[in-house]
Amino acid sequence: MSLVGQWRELANGLPSGWRSTGLRLELRDPETADRAAALLGPAQPYRAAPDTLRFSSARDGSATGPDGITRLLARLDEARIGGALALGSTDQTPPPPPRGETLLADAWDQALAGLPSDWSDLYGELTLLSSDYVERAAVLCVQMNPRRDGDRAALRFRCARVAGYGVSPEMARRCFERADLEAIRGTVKVLRALSDTDHVATQGPVWYLGGHTV
Repeated sequence: MSLVGQWRELANGLPSGWRSTGLRLELRDPETADRAAALLGPAQPYRAAPDTLRFSSARDGSATGPDGITRLLARLDEARIGGALALGSTDQTPPPPPRGETLLADAWDQALAGLPSDWSDLYGELTLLSSDYVERAAVLCVQMNPRRDGDRAALRFRCARVAGYGVSPEMARRCFERADLEAIRGTVKVLRALSDTDHVATQGPVWYLGGHTV
């Protein structure tokens, strides 16, 4: 089967709400790897093994779309470069929140939109609608180094936009997206924010809240 045919068959088997998926192309002839990578250039493939290329497709603009992948694979078919195409990990679009609620990733975007353009450091809070969410949310947001706020169903975290201690805003959003995919609901807000900080022999600012440094 042609590579285009394989891709169409794989794409038809993806869940209806898929957002992005990884692809693995095992080439029949390893000597064609350089040529195949060049033809797949817009998809930014990387060589995972002498005979294997990996790349991605996405429907949200973060990678080459499904139609673009079809056109790129058609180039390989025309060049008589054969191989076996397989799917890697696949992300789905988060389920819509109940009416009147906001996805955590969207709430994060809104929170950042309210900050000055030169913000550099912030201290934020994820407040969960149920204590049942706390343990799983902490796992999904582990890169944010979240800390429980007492007995409340809330996790607090630090974020650094340019440098210093704290998760990057992009990684924080990715963590919130993971929580959205598992229908974890809550709110996100910025508790404290600083702009244009200059870190001198330190990893970032220290906030003093409730008698404790954070």
